[in-house]
Amino acid sequence: MAIKVRIPTPLRSLTSGSEEVSVEGKTIKEVVDNLEASYKGIKERICDENGQIRKFINFYVNEEDIRFLNNQETPVKDGDQISIVPAIAGGTEDY
Repeated sequence: MAIKVRIPTPLRSLTSGSEEVSVEGKTIKEVVDNLEASYKGIKERICDENGQIRKFINFYVNEEDIRFLNNQETPVKDGDQISIVPAIAGGTEDY
């Protein structure tokens, strides 16, 4: 089962510059574990020491935020598109 994963610019150094990679998995957790197997160091950048996706990293499956689905247990299937999106910090500015 091939799942396409869009890699954000800050993590592309771990994927040899690839902006999209294909991995196997039936859940987001399996996809993350398989990303780590293929691209050493990526899991520690997106997950905390307990293996949970960091709060400032957003995962989307076909544009659906996994936080509104089943988080890391969200099922994925062949042909799904996963996007990893780091949160962008910001504030308001007075003009």
